[in-house]
Amino acid sequence: MSTLDAFVAGFSEEPGYLNHPRLSPIGEHALAEERAMADVLSHARFGSFATLDAQDERVRTSVAALVRRRPDQVVFQPSTSQALMHVMFGLTGGVAASSGEFPAVGYAMTRAAQALGVLVPHTITPEHERITPGVVRDQLASSVVAVVVSLVDYRTGHLVDLEGIRQVIGDRLLIVDAIQGAGIVDAPWELADVIASGGQKWLRAGQGTGFLALSDRAREQLTPVWSGWLAHGTAELLHDVVEPAADAGAFRVGYADAFAQARLAGAVDAVMAAGVPSIRSAIDERTARLIALADEAGVEVVSPREPAERAGIVVLEPHPEFVSPLAAALHNHGVSVTVRAGRVRLGAHVSTGEETFEQFRASLAEFSAMTGV
Repeated sequence: MSTLDAFVAGFSEEPGYLNHPRLSPIGEHALAEERAMADVLSHARFGSFATLDAQDERVRTSVAALVRRRPDQVVFQPSTSQALMHVMFGLTGGVAASSGEFPAVGYAMTRAAQALGVLVPHTITPEHERITPGVVRDQLASSVVAVVVSLVDYRTGHLVDLEGIRQVIGDRLLIVDAIQGAGIVDAPWELADVIASGGQKWLRAGQGTGFLALSDRAREQLTPVWSGWLAHGTAELLHDVVEPAADAGAFRVGYADAFAQARLAGAVDAVMAAGVPSIRSAIDERTARLIALADEAGVEVVSPREPAERAGIVVLEPHPEFVSPLAAALHNHGVSVTVRAGRVRLGAHVSTGEETFEQFRASLAEFSAMTGV
């Protein structure tokens, strides 16, 4: 059995599940960690709580290997949204982001601007829903100190050109929301100053898992405003409020959920064992099959067709009057997707099998029969 086969064998979701861009079912890699932590906490054997405490260093080490950082440049977070809040409240100056970014970005920027008055939001207008190096270059104000992009656009599935954007923004901070690509895209992580991600999507670690990874210069420039009693680097109880640590740990607040940390560490370790390129190749093949089935049924695909321009998201955009019939046909055949703003978003993972493709094919056949498409 290959390492990829062993990875696939760890998942057991029901056939018909194509909603990985929203929430991926966790597998044995994460479930085993959850059970192990539950055993520790439920029995409370003498000395066993050290296992819970050890999960922080463990998860930072695992994530650091994934995004090619040092463990001290990584801090666990319960979600991408909270990680982005830490970042935005720590910035001073202009921060540019697309008007089409996931709402977590805009909310974090606006709340920080309202609360502290030192962050100034700048809006970048996408071109045909895409953020490209040219778009960023042409709309970048001189007062901007940081640029926020999604590695993969959650609405369209476009994979951003990090190299090109890094080139046009110069020495400004590059902040990357990586949640729709972490675990399936071997991105040039070294180009990013800030990487924020959750583990509940393509990493398959379940909800409540995430991380924030900072370059050294990002840590120097970000002020750890929301910094708690564990942010000084040790678990020692200090009643005097001291300066936070000089590393990413400055963005800790209190104890993290050791169960969630263990799940994320286990999931990331499994991804690294299988290899991100191998996972990406398997998902590319399944994504191409989804696109081909949509083409056969005459349903318009508005997400990228070229593997170099996509990750795992496929977006269908039927005529507005046909959105509900398509959603109904998918529902009738037990196919899980996300329907939003006149589009149907779906995505396969390495564990997506033949039965799921047959359910998707049958859904499209029923849709064609209903609508005459």
